[in-house]
Amino acid sequence: MSGLWSLRRRISYAARRSPIKVFLPLIALVVFVFYMMRSDTITKPNSRYKYVREDTDQFQLKQVPGDHISHYDLNKLTFSSNALEKKEKVLILTPMAQFHQEYWDNLLKLTYPRTLIELGFIVPKTTDGDETLKQLEQAVKDVQSPKKKVPKFSKVTILRQDSEAVESQEEKDRHAFSAQKKRRSQMATARNSLLFTTLGPFTSWVLWLDADIVETAPTLIQDMTKHDKAVLAANCWQRYYDEEKKEDSRRPYDYNNWVESDEGLRLASQLDDDKIIVEGYSDMATFRPLMAHFYDPNGDQSVEMKLDGVGGTCLMVKSEVHRDGAMFPNFPFYHLIETEGFAKMAKRLGYEVYGLPNYLVYHLNE
Repeated sequence: MSGLWSLRRRISYAARRSPIKVFLPLIALVVFVFYMMRSDTITKPNSRYKYVREDTDQFQLKQVPGDHISHYDLNKLTFSSNALEKKEKVLILTPMAQFHQEYWDNLLKLTYPRTLIELGFIVPKTTDGDETLKQLEQAVKDVQSPKKKVPKFSKVTILRQDSEAVESQEEKDRHAFSAQKKRRSQMATARNSLLFTTLGPFTSWVLWLDADIVETAPTLIQDMTKHDKAVLAANCWQRYYDEEKKEDSRRPYDYNNWVESDEGLRLASQLDDDKIIVEGYSDMATFRPLMAHFYDPNGDQSVEMKLDGVGGTCLMVKSEVHRDGAMFPNFPFYHLIETEGFAKMAKRLGYEVYGLPNYLVYHLNE
């Protein structure tokens, strides 16, 4: 037994003295560290490049050797009356509580090049929102899939709302006077989340287009940008079937595009700071001139009208307005909120706000 024990001790001692036993763990550690460092490099493809602007009249970027720093010269960014010629990028933003195929079909008919259009959507975190998200994702995939031989949008962003959403999407509930402050505050929060997430350094124009807008001119973007206005609203109407006359007809829909009135100012002066004025309701008559009522079927579509309040159904905004700080207040701002508050904020920043009374877009008839 003593001989066997002695043999075991010699074998154990030899194992401890073996170079392989000593260095193998060290070699494995070195290989592991080298692999991790190389993997880190591979997963950062831009780490050996930086972006700089070219000294040309175009707002362009190129990659050159250097560190990982992104450079953007916003002085080269334009927002002009000839947006298409200058290839100015347009960001179309839509808060979407429900998916309407008519909205999507109309969007696909726009003639502005899709390579110059980015899309942004925000969907509420509700049960209905789950279904909306599925339908929207499928519609986007049908266009953006590499297998589809159709023009692709430059970028598509879909956000899931992380704040409280409007509980009911029924038209009677959405437009009830008593629900307006809470509803519009929630909408303002959603709009701001969508805007702050998607506005990029290449964006020249932001087109706010409601998910209920189902009919516009195919040249909508060209038509609105050619006015070269900081904030410009289209006149939103609605097609419907007149049961009395037994014929197709149409009527004004968006009453949030308005001009301030003496009565409106007087009413505001009497309100507490946390109260808002909601336009278009008999409960709070302001007698403001509403752009919806200035439509002339025989008038020039390019006629402009100065406004003090705007709706968000179809609203074109120069990106510099948002960059300067104009957002959608979810709190009473001079007794206004959401899109009407945005118009007030833009005007306080020195921008003029306009509308097109004879240029119609159409809301879904629910």
